[in-house]
Amino acid sequence: MTQPHKPPATISPLFINRFQVDEAAPFKRHLNRLEVEIAREDYAGLKRVELVEPLPSEAFFSPFEELTERLLHTTQNNYNHQLLKQLQIRVYLDVPNYHIYYRLPDRCIRFVPAWREKVLKRFFGQLPTRDSGWQDCSRLLAGFRCKYLADEAGGALLLRCGECDPKLPLLTVSHGPYDPHTLEVALYFLRFQQAGAALINLGFSGREPLADGNLQNLKRWGVPLNPSNIDVIYPYVDERGHPYCYKQEEGLCRYIHALGGAPPELIVDVHGYVGTHAEDERVLVGMGGLPPYPQFADLGQVEQRADVFHLLPDERFRRGLNMVRELSEEIYVQFCTDSHQAYHLGLLGGLQLIGRGFDPREEVSSMLAGEERSFLPKENIRWLPSAGANAKQRIEACKLESRALCLHVEIPTRIRRQIALRMKQWAINESLTSSSI
Repeated sequence: MTQPHKPPATISPLFINRFQVDEAAPFKRHLNRLEVEIAREDYAGLKRVELVEPLPSEAFFSPFEELTERLLHTTQNNYNHQLLKQLQIRVYLDVPNYHIYYRLPDRCIRFVPAWREKVLKRFFGQLPTRDSGWQDCSRLLAGFRCKYLADEAGGALLLRCGECDPKLPLLTVSHGPYDPHTLEVALYFLRFQQAGAALINLGFSGREPLADGNLQNLKRWGVPLNPSNIDVIYPYVDERGHPYCYKQEEGLCRYIHALGGAPPELIVDVHGYVGTHAEDERVLVGMGGLPPYPQFADLGQVEQRADVFHLLPDERFRRGLNMVRELSEEIYVQFCTDSHQAYHLGLLGGLQLIGRGFDPREEVSSMLAGEERSFLPKENIRWLPSAGANAKQRIEACKLESRALCLHVEIPTRIRRQIALRMKQWAINESLTSSSI
């Protein structure tokens, strides 16, 4: 009888760090602990908080949607819930501009989606407040056009290259603001004709943190919000109580229709994650961990020898893996074929996969107490197939005529930073070349 796998005797210091917190403060930071406290993800440009002076009149708020009761009803953060009531804060959303106002009796604070506005100005030169037509953006991406789709949750940016070749992957960046540099990763693939189109979510999903500079301003203005759960700033759910965080996955068919052309055969969903050590460069490709479960027959030909599985990907899967291989020398594919049957496979040089199967109930653990961040202790690698959004995207993809194959790609912090730096260097070089001409 095989012995159960035991966790390694030692754990990287990255995950046994004892955080220093101010016990006198009204909160302790929990959300984004890995991203903010450990990986040092840069969220400084995500949101900006401003003190609105002079104090706006009642008429100023009349065009806005009041969110106060919705937020009080839905927030799970008791501290922030009580703070809103104690300070008599009324919350308003300026839908077209995606600004949030905190209206107090004696002052007013505005939350500005700084990253979103930077992206829109980059592509459109202004801040569109309604659906735009297709516009040329060859200045940023040769041969590409862009379009803005408005909604009550920040809208989306659509990019396409002429008439999209359905064999070229469609990129989705479902958590654009929350996963730093994933937009740059998408632009990298588009720039080098590795993909034909992209859908970029510009709205927040309810878990994007406030940077420390914003927190200091709020504290100085007498509104010390708890940053460990910021769903009382930008709404996490719509007026029907449905989470905004799934808007792009659940609306996949609508977005693809807006792109025009034949539906894609392959979708690469780009995300960012924190690895299990500071230098982690392993890219993970999730094929599904919740129903509808993929089967080996959906992915290619499999051979089993003892406890080892060898998968020869089919043509579609090979295209996706070949594209992802641009990111790292270490690629791992993870998926479940049933609730208690999981697989972890490594990508070899010939685009073949080899690995093992296991019962996730026995081998998947949480890296940090109180955190829903799974990993495989035996390999000391993150485990991602539990993502519910991935299942929602695959359900929608089944409705497409092409029944697109969906790859959920998680890219570690280190690689995303490298790509963002490379894109910035290319932009500088092209600017210098243009100036010299």
